[in-house]
Amino acid sequence: MGKTYERIDARLRAFIERQPVYFVATAPLAADGHVNLSPKGRAGTLAVLDELTVAYLDFGGSHAETIAHLRENGRITLMWCAFEGPPTVLRVHGRGEPVFRDDPRFAGLLAAFDPAADGTGLRAVVLVRAERVSDSCGFAVPFMDYRSDRGLHAEFFDRKGEEKFGEYCESKDHVAVSIDGLPSLPLPLPPRPA
Repeated sequence: MGKTYERIDARLRAFIERQPVYFVATAPLAADGHVNLSPKGRAGTLAVLDELTVAYLDFGGSHAETIAHLRENGRITLMWCAFEGPPTVLRVHGRGEPVFRDDPRFAGLLAAFDPAADGTGLRAVVLVRAERVSDSCGFAVPFMDYRSDRGLHAEFFDRKGEEKFGEYCESKDHVAVSIDGLPSLPLPLPPRPA
């Protein structure tokens, strides 16, 4: 049976930090809008900031649907599944906000992450304030073995460098405007803070 928690306690935090992959879900307000579900998994790119706040680094490489939905309505759900050990699924439902590179809070938030996780291609820090924390059984979640992170994403953007990354963002469909026509990533991309 699932349980609801008032906060992300030490046990839940340890569970979150052990998982090599998690999922982020958002949706626009429009009934005919597209629900977005994204896998995340670059090591060190997620941080539990306190008992009700989680943040993750948002990198380029795909559309910016999550950012668009957060700018419109703030609703977000993060989910972790145990692919080894006891069968557990943990969800954090909350309100999210993209903190862009030109926001005065950006550098301070970035300091909460492993410096090795930062890199070319970073668009924003997504800040999530938990409104509901709950778990459920993961009886139907399969066992899977984690081998390693894929280095392809970081390598691809590191080859581009910051200037070319900005050009890359401007050249892609659905980065400045979502697939449903909502404003997403502000372009041109602001420079990284010094």
